Amino acid sequence: MKNDLTGTNAEHSEMENEQIFDIRQRTFSFAVRIVRLCRYLERNVDVDRSLLRQLSRSATSVGANLEEAAAGQSKADFIHKNAVSLKEARESNYWLRLIIETTEFDAGTAIGIGEIEKESIEIAKIIGRIIINAKKP
Repeated sequence: MKNDLTGTNAEHSEMENEQIFDIRQRTFSFAVRIVRLCRYLERNVDVDRSLLRQLSRSATSVGANLEEAAAGQSKADFIHKNAVSLKEARESNYWLRLIIETTEFDAGTAIGIGEIEKESIEIAKIIGRIIINAKKP
């Protein structure tokens, strides 16, 4: 039976699967941007290398944990892997903010890093929603 507001269960499940696929693609693109950013900053800007290593580790871990979640062995495992991914997204945001506040950039680079920082927030929000939805009975 179809509910006019939410659609059928199959439609809801399909939309959720599309959202999960989209976030997996989005976190991969995010990781690619971070790797390229770190390489650029290491070559062209006087930025603390330890911050770049921390950023690279956390940002690439976001998508890696979502990939693991996609193959979760149970609902609890799926939720756990997504929670780890959420933590890594938040940590990535922290390192980006710290780099922004402690490093001098030209205007174009600053805008680009700001966009990546906003993306880390958006990714965290999406993963948070996935976790909330997965916890629903």
